[in-house]
Amino acid sequence: MIFVTGGAGFIGANFVLDWLKGSDEPVLNVDKLTYAGNLGTLKSLKDDARHVFARADICDRAAIDALLDRHKPRAILHFAAESHVDRSIHGPADFVQTNVVGTFTLLEAARTHWSKLPEDEKQAFRFLHVSTDEVYGSLSATDPQFSETTPYAPNSPYSATKAGSDHLVRAYHHTYGLPVLTTNCSNNYGPYQFPEKLIPLMIANALGGKPLPIYGDGQNVRDWLYVGDHCAAIRQVLARGVPGETYNVGGWNERKNLEVVHTLCDLLDQAKPKSSGSYRNQVTYVKDRPGHDRRYAIDARKLERELSWKPAETFETGLAKTVQWYLDNQAWADEVASGDYRKWVGTNYAQRA
Repeated sequence: MIFVTGGAGFIGANFVLDWLKGSDEPVLNVDKLTYAGNLGTLKSLKDDARHVFARADICDRAAIDALLDRHKPRAILHFAAESHVDRSIHGPADFVQTNVVGTFTLLEAARTHWSKLPEDEKQAFRFLHVSTDEVYGSLSATDPQFSETTPYAPNSPYSATKAGSDHLVRAYHHTYGLPVLTTNCSNNYGPYQFPEKLIPLMIANALGGKPLPIYGDGQNVRDWLYVGDHCAAIRQVLARGVPGETYNVGGWNERKNLEVVHTLCDLLDQAKPKSSGSYRNQVTYVKDRPGHDRRYAIDARKLERELSWKPAETFETGLAKTVQWYLDNQAWADEVASGDYRKWVGTNYAQRA
């Protein structure tokens, strides 16, 4: 059995669904079910005995110890995190608690569990920590892409707490010998993404006839990674990664935010045209995010060279799949956009009018 934290969130749920499509090895899925955790994403697994769900907080040491003692997983895959930069600006305390304290608590529990395993199981055990490219800070237009040796320079409360968690994971390997693996990924997109993030927010607003808010001048650059490709990379790292190593996971798809939104509008114009005009007409510019990093870009050659992984989707194919998924699953999107979510969006964007 593998132990997955945050398996009801966007990337975690996609990983659980993807894992059980290709493996009969059971998954213990541990999630606190905060605003971005949604069991509806996993409804296809409701009667699947391979999927064991436990509602628990990774900061609750007693609960994590009990789950590890009962299920004795061969690996822990740590997806659970507070992950939205805007929310971290408004309320950094939750990010420190989940991303730093939660990771520390999980590492301590994992170390205790691992130390009690028989030697062969101890050698095979892995702790895979899923992190972000934002820990590396911001690039200029001419800077080389982030590599695994790029110095950390986080600029937001979110990225600072993820950097802290990365450092803890590294320290537990070097100090205690815990067999850890770390992945730092670029911006993910795809099915089941909570609609506070750029792509699902723009799709929802476009279909709802609302403005498409672009921060600043819209020229901030991100590298976009289709979530299915990310799941495939994590499987490879878990199976073949060298303990103590870091692997950057990117899509080789650098795009300006405005370009992303224009491409979305064009896809929607084709798939669900409006009675008059283009969805591009809904684009509006709003006040920029404080400390907004200008550019992220991932050099994923180590992962390709050492573990034979590279993304299967181009930005164009992945985005087309994503738009079609949201068109086919508007009920899911409507359900997760609760009153609390609408209140948050109103608060965040009212300050940027």
